[in-house]
Amino acid sequence: MTHAVQTNQIQLITYVDRLSGGKITDLHRLLQGQLAGLFDAVHLLPFYPPIDGEDAGFDPTDHTAVDSRLGSWADIERLAADYPIMADMIVNHMSAQSPQFLDVLQQGESSPYWPLFLTRDKVFGQQPDQAQLDAIYRPRPTPCFTDIRLANGDTKAFWTTFTANQIDIDVTSAQGEAYLQAILQRFTDHGVKYIRLDAAGYAIKKAGSSCFMLPETFEFIEKLSKQAKARGMTCLVEIHGYHKTQIEIAKRCDMVYDFALPPLVLHTIFSGSAYALKTWLDIAPRNCITVLDTHDGIGIVDAADYQGAAGLLTDPELDSLVEKIHHNSGGSSKLATGNAANNVDLYQVNCSFYDALGRNNEHYLLARAIQLFCPGISQIYYGGLLAAENDVALLKKTAVGRDINRPYFDESSLQLALQKPVVKALMKLIQLRRTLQAFDGDFSQTLAPNLYQLNWQHGGHQASLSLQLDSLTATLAWQHQGQAAQQLQLADLLVC
Repeated sequence: MTHAVQTNQIQLITYVDRLSGGKITDLHRLLQGQLAGLFDAVHLLPFYPPIDGEDAGFDPTDHTAVDSRLGSWADIERLAADYPIMADMIVNHMSAQSPQFLDVLQQGESSPYWPLFLTRDKVFGQQPDQAQLDAIYRPRPTPCFTDIRLANGDTKAFWTTFTANQIDIDVTSAQGEAYLQAILQRFTDHGVKYIRLDAAGYAIKKAGSSCFMLPETFEFIEKLSKQAKARGMTCLVEIHGYHKTQIEIAKRCDMVYDFALPPLVLHTIFSGSAYALKTWLDIAPRNCITVLDTHDGIGIVDAADYQGAAGLLTDPELDSLVEKIHHNSGGSSKLATGNAANNVDLYQVNCSFYDALGRNNEHYLLARAIQLFCPGISQIYYGGLLAAENDVALLKKTAVGRDINRPYFDESSLQLALQKPVVKALMKLIQLRRTLQAFDGDFSQTLAPNLYQLNWQHGGHQASLSLQLDSLTATLAWQHQGQAAQQLQLADLLVC
């Protein structure tokens, strides 16, 4: 059911409040000022109240509102007029502080919102089978359910996939469907072009199953994608999981994330072998968003095996990868990952991509070049754009593992970051990439014993990235139709 999406583009993904000024109007000025010429669109991470909740906006009390500290829907519309906007549609849950759930707490099953939320007994009955509960897919240390006391004294086990403050929605109920439609309508009214279905893989629960990426989940994603498309929006599905599952999801929606790319790029640089990366790019969905870093961690499960089926990397390779990240970050990533911090995700390493590469400017620029030459829309995280280092101070303050890669930049720290040689080089690379019409065409790749090459061709336009695997040096080459071929050593961007 997929439809054509312009993939030759580069997007920024950012929080509004963590990037200079902290308002939508400030971000708009920045995009038109010092970041002019870099981005075709912008993914605004949750701007719903409260932006400073337990999960940085992913626990909305009102999914149809803009947090007034950031601005208004009118500010969103003005930004959308210049930069197509992607907004998060959080389909799995809402805040325990929302008016709807507070009404449930007061009125219990008499509340008109009672059908909106999932309790354990709605799925498993009054006498849940422990084997069925044990079968729930749960790559997290916290329980699936939270016992919450109602005003009448009854205690109910509410489904809380992520945190106790994020109450799961029954998306199959009439109230759940109406809730999602209200969000879609608000996005439509205010010019949102792209929506990201957050945590969609957990949205459908069924007794006797893993409650993750069921056949019914695929149907739910496909239905919601069609509804978004009918409103003129493009739908991106966010799923961390086995790489072949991503391929199947991609057939049912407009776009998926290439979450396998970050660990594979790191593996290529750490090991000097591009075999696993090439293997993936041979079969990877072309209707994808590529990332190296996001507001979450660096996914490991996306390259791992699943129920006996081989992954893109072996367990020893993944173990080595994780340990190398911890080493390169001076151990700071270890403080933020797994049970070491208040994490809801055990399948990711929490670390800035710059620190994952040991703050090596040449290797970091190479990683970005690989991303920009892979098929799909390239999405650059604000921390990645600014080569952010691990924010250990913020981690210690909040005790939230993912905050290590969710830094705040005030005007002073932003200007300092923009003057870093590696940041200037990355901006030059992005600007060059946006001039190359070859990316409107066909992708190919070749792998020789010591040379890995990513190629693009469109009519008389050509572009390639050639990587010497032993030295990890790279050459950019391109040719515009009817013009002379040009070539540039990637590392020269750091000094020119």
